Amino acid sequence: METSAMKLVIAIINKEDAAAVTGRLNEQGFGCTRLSTTGGFLRAGNTTLLIGTEKARVQEVVSILGSCCSRRTQIVDTVDPAFAGQFITARPMEVSIGGATVFVIDVEQFFKM
Repeated sequence: METSAMKLVIAIINKEDAAAVTGRLNEQGFGCTRLSTTGGFLRAGNTTLLIGTEKARVQEVVSILGSCCSRRTQIVDTVDPAFAGQFITARPMEVSIGGATVFVIDVEQFFKM
């Protein structure tokens, strides 16, 4: 396999979508490494996937992510940071969750041992 044609796809997805995504990726012959991560804004659980693939198959990975990672809304309790540490009632706020944030990076070298 020529290393210059390899790409690393880094996908940050909602943890609720992780099983469906990894299942579809595996069905299509993609391997991935699954990391548990936490988002900064909602401090909610995410999953970060590391997917190595040939350049020609990147769009296939992106399509799988798009079909399995739907955006949805959720009500979360928020507290104004100015009042952190004080006994203040949280305000419910509707936020959009799900979807995927995807980075595609060139791979300079690739070794499978």
